[in-house]
Amino acid sequence: MRFRPNRVGITSLMKSDEAGAEVRRIAERIASAAESTTGGDFRTDSALRAHRWRAAVIGDYSRHNAAERTRRALLGGMDGAE
Repeated sequence: MRFRPNRVGITSLMKSDEAGAEVRRIAERIASAAESTTGGDFRTDSALRAHRWRAAVIGDYSRHNAAERTRRALLGGMDGAE
């Protein structure tokens, strides 16, 4: 038996609001766990692009403008620097 993934179905699932909400919830749980373990300042960021949801947990906001640079670098890396 050969397995053939339903690419259209997978793509529509990955772009659904429910999948995006779950990705966001998971990132928020990771941020909460990191804060409780390290006591640091962690935030979440998520984005919907053409093919999938992305979410990140970002920390280390002690430097001026570090948050935006970190966000751009992290999301750029997740997107393959699109």
